[in-house]
Amino acid sequence: MHIAIAGNIGSGKTTLTKMLCKHYNWIPRFEEIDNNPYIEDYYKDMKRWCFNLEIFFLKHRFRDILEIAKHKDTVVQDRSIYEGVYVFTANNRAMGNLSERDFDTYMELFEQMTNLVDYPDFMIYLQASVPHLVANIQKRGRDYEQTISIEYLTNLNKRYEDFIFNKYKGKVLTINVDNLDFKENPSDFSVITDKIDRLLFGLF
Repeated sequence: MHIAIAGNIGSGKTTLTKMLCKHYNWIPRFEEIDNNPYIEDYYKDMKRWCFNLEIFFLKHRFRDILEIAKHKDTVVQDRSIYEGVYVFTANNRAMGNLSERDFDTYMELFEQMTNLVDYPDFMIYLQASVPHLVANIQKRGRDYEQTISIEYLTNLNKRYEDFIFNKYKGKVLTINVDNLDFKENPSDFSVITDKIDRLLFGLF
């Protein structure tokens, strides 16, 4: 089974991925952030490094999908190839960081890739307000993330809502995490696992 965790920067995707894999004995598949050779340059000069960054993420996520498909066990993926395109790449295009020529090339590559793979069995969308995201970003303290603007996070949130509710065709479990501290509070984590159990056992 392939489960994807979707959500904006600071929504708790990586934390939840680790916790779910420990709880259910699933296999985690993490997004290539710290080893991405373009990410720090991107946040310093988005227009210059945007295409490089997006291509790196695209090829990494496609590789992940191919490897996940070979697994007999359940794999939890921290961010999917779909939100990478319909949220982050689309936002970079709207901001003028990605030219129409580069965007067209990128989308042709994306469409060829996704014609070869299936949607995840289901996606968990961690819905969060911008203040919640900002608090989490500040708490984890990645240097390159401290320059992310409120406007950038707000635009990403709007695109996430449009992606989840209008564009994505797969099965989605939406969880609002603004009032949940699932990392520190076991009862909050149980709220999430209860929803997953109901979905897995067909009680929705």
